[in-house]
Amino acid sequence: MIKAIIFDLDDTLLWDEKSVKEAFKATCEIAQERYNVDADKLEELVRRNARELYSSYETYPFTQMIGINPFEGLWGTFHDEGEGFQKMKKMAPDYQRDAWTKGLKDAGIDNPEFGKELAEAFPEKRKENAFLYDDTLKVLDALKENYTLLLLTNGSPELQHIKLDISPEIPPYFDHIVISGGFGKGKPDPSIFEHALELLNAEKEQVLMVGDNLHTDILGANRTGIPSVWLNRKKQEQHEEIVATYEITSLSELQTILNK
Repeated sequence: MIKAIIFDLDDTLLWDEKSVKEAFKATCEIAQERYNVDADKLEELVRRNARELYSSYETYPFTQMIGINPFEGLWGTFHDEGEGFQKMKKMAPDYQRDAWTKGLKDAGIDNPEFGKELAEAFPEKRKENAFLYDDTLKVLDALKENYTLLLLTNGSPELQHIKLDISPEIPPYFDHIVISGGFGKGKPDPSIFEHALELLNAEKEQVLMVGDNLHTDILGANRTGIPSVWLNRKKQEQHEEIVATYEITSLSELQTILNK
């Protein structure tokens, strides 16, 4: 019998992908107004440069272990505890400036000062754009009375708390919030799932893990023996090796699984 549910945050409850997209759109439109550059093309170029730069830093293995992607790196300040975050705090301003400056240069605009301006604008635009999925609060409302809920999210504690601060409806539903950067390892490492089980005071068979990411949420749950629910909103093809216990295309389908 299920007594607790673990939820992922980004692109499960929060529509992070849309938030990032809208922040890019608003920032790139500043360049479009200033230089008549195509905003969509600039976004593509900045994203590409961000990925390449991000993977070149010595912090990259740490960001992969904790689960912090290049686009979170574009708006984080990383005032978190620990050596890895101290290095990220030092690296972030240069990374953010260079990603925008190189993107602009690839678009034919050689202006490092403007690159810095856009790098500073992006975090503000990101904070202005918080989106929840339509079914998020309705489902959490329905579950809160009957289940213990735990939020398990990869990322920088500072950054994830900012996301929760600008989506204040979310935190009150949860009895526990676990952030990989605070724990020391991220999904899919089994240790963070075992930590969640301890907090829930539950056996693995009594818990469901709900998340959108096969390689973090579902793989980690599988490795720990926790039944998993893949929230496949985009109706992607199934993975040959990483297979969830259940698959749904909207959160509202979760109740059907629980009723079983």
